[in-house]
Amino acid sequence: MLYLVGLGLGDAKDITVKGLEAVRRCRRVYLEAYTSVLTVGKEALEEFYGKELILADREMVEQEADSLLKEADVCDVAFLVVGDPFGATTHSDLVLRAVKLGIPYKVIHNASIMNAVGCCGLQLYNFGETVSIVFWTDTWKPESFFDKIEKNRQNGMHTLCLLDIKVKEQSLENLMKGRKIYEPPRYMSVNQAAEQLLAIIQNRRLQGEKPEITENTICVGLARVGAPDEKIASGTLQQMSTVELGAPLHSLIVTGTMHPLELEMLKLFSVDSSSFENNACQRTT
Repeated sequence: MLYLVGLGLGDAKDITVKGLEAVRRCRRVYLEAYTSVLTVGKEALEEFYGKELILADREMVEQEADSLLKEADVCDVAFLVVGDPFGATTHSDLVLRAVKLGIPYKVIHNASIMNAVGCCGLQLYNFGETVSIVFWTDTWKPESFFDKIEKNRQNGMHTLCLLDIKVKEQSLENLMKGRKIYEPPRYMSVNQAAEQLLAIIQNRRLQGEKPEITENTICVGLARVGAPDEKIASGTLQQMSTVELGAPLHSLIVTGTMHPLELEMLKLFSVDSSSFENNACQRTT
């Protein structure tokens, strides 16, 4: 049996009882280590679970999945995922490979950022399509995610923006020369995401457009959701470019039309209460 086990969002104790029982009876336990991270390291998980963990990076999961599934037809193997197992599409591929090999699988769900964002008071059924904001480079500055945020906002919907994570990445030079030398991990902050959005707004104006999102659009920055030191800040997009939320992981929400109750909740986390005084995005129904 292949077990796909969600670990939740905080630390080692966020695993479910069902998930922990599965982990402890497995012969091999892999920890997916590239779509998200917990606030504790591999060693803390090993101590709590009572099992040695094998780190599974993107290369292993996407290119060497058969080795990961080896013997899963005759013994139990667990694949641990921060959040929920299906928070990333990569894991659907693993299930399809298992089925093709005749290996039964079981999914043990847990909380993910996709539902935990409700902690800020915005109602989950008012969210539109989720987007990913990637790190820009000097030569690559995609803006496609902005169009999706605009479309959500035109429909009155909020947008959850998942911020880029760079783990075990190679420089272009090392990649071209086949050197297994990796860059230090990088995690996008709310500040960086807001700065990129502000830059796009300026670009669009220079092109004669009137962006749906402006410097004064109400946004929410979230850090380490589910952890004891979780931090939430609400305010304008401009304020999000300077707010200090500390260590990763961060997420950003661009709001759409807000119900008065949502607005009242966001005020609990406001950087500056005056940000909400001129906000005309309330919904009266």
